[in-house]
Amino acid sequence: MSEHLARAVAPQPADAAAALAQPEQLPGATLFARPQAARQLYKLDLKLGFRCNNKCVFCVQGDKRDHVRDLTTEQAFARLDHGRQTCDALLLTGGEITVRSDVPEIIAYARKIGFAQVQIQTNGRRLAYLNYCKALIDAGATEFNPSLHGHVPALHDGLVGAKGAFDQCVRGITNLVALQQTVLTQTVITRQNVTYLPQIARLLVKLKVAQVQFAFVHGLGTAALTWNDTVPRYAQVARFLPVALDIVREAGTSVICEAVPFCFLHGREWAAIEPRLHPTTVYDGNLEIGDYDRYRHEAGKLHGPQCARCTWANVCEGPWREYPERFGWDEFAARSDPLPRDMAGSA
Repeated sequence: MSEHLARAVAPQPADAAAALAQPEQLPGATLFARPQAARQLYKLDLKLGFRCNNKCVFCVQGDKRDHVRDLTTEQAFARLDHGRQTCDALLLTGGEITVRSDVPEIIAYARKIGFAQVQIQTNGRRLAYLNYCKALIDAGATEFNPSLHGHVPALHDGLVGAKGAFDQCVRGITNLVALQQTVLTQTVITRQNVTYLPQIARLLVKLKVAQVQFAFVHGLGTAALTWNDTVPRYAQVARFLPVALDIVREAGTSVICEAVPFCFLHGREWAAIEPRLHPTTVYDGNLEIGDYDRYRHEAGKLHGPQCARCTWANVCEGPWREYPERFGWDEFAARSDPLPRDMAGSA
C-alpha cells in the first residue's frame, strides 16, 4: 500500500499506527470499492503479515516489518470467509508467509470454503525442503510464485540480504518442477540486476518454470530508502528487458512484465501484463482495497504530459507515480502508432 493510499484514509497518526499494529478480525476501511457487476474472476490478495527471513533492498513492504503484527490463524480464516463472498482465487503473500507454521492449515481452509486457486507468493527459501513442498501441495496449493532476482548467488543474495538464499530458491524451484507443480517466478528489476536480465532469463528457462515475470521495482518501503542504489532508469531497462523477454519467449515459456510503460516496450507490447490482470481485492493490514485496478489507475500510477497525445494511453497505466516524482518525464515519449486490433477493444 502506498503513502498516497494511506493518506486517503486520513486517520490521526497514532490511530493509524495502532490500527496497523493490531489487525482487526476484518479490514476496518474499504477504499476503491469494487463495482457491483464483477468481471470474470476476482482474486483475493491476502497479506498474512510482514515478517520475513530476507531483508530485500527493494522491498515495497519493508517499512511495515517492525510495526505491523501478523494476522493470527483465526483472523486469516475470518478474512478468507469474507473474501470468499466475492473472490474465487487466492494469493497468499506477506512479508514471507513460509516463516509461519500455519500455512498448510490456512491453505486447506481456503480450499475447503471454495477457493479454486491458491497461489503461494514466497522468496522460495523454505521450498528447498522437499517435505515442506509436499505439505503445501497436500494442503491444496495450486500455484507457486517464488522470486529469483539474480543468476548467480552473489547478485541474488546481495539483493535479498541473506547468504545462501539463491541456492535455496533454485533448489525450491527444482523441487516444485520435479513435483509437476505450476511455477510462476518473479524477478524485480533493479539497478543492481538490470544488465543481467538476459542471464536471469536463461537460468529460469533452464529451470523449466511455467512463467517468468519481470516487475519494475516500486519505490516505496525499503526501496524508497535505497532509491539511489536500487531504482534504475527506464531508458536502461529498455536496453536489456527486451532481450530477456525474447530469450524466454523463444524457448516456448510464458513471459510477462509489470510496471513498464508501453513507450519502452516497442515490439514487445505482448509482454505487458496490466491489460490482462484479473480483477483483484487486497486485504492489507486493516484496509480493504476493493478494486486494485482502480487503485493502480487513480492512486498508484501516473500519466504525464506526453501521455495526453499518446495513442497507447488508454491501455497504458503509466509508471508508479514515485518514479516521475523523482526523475521527471523526460524519458517518456508519446507513441503515434495505432493500437493493435486485439488491444483496441479493451481501450
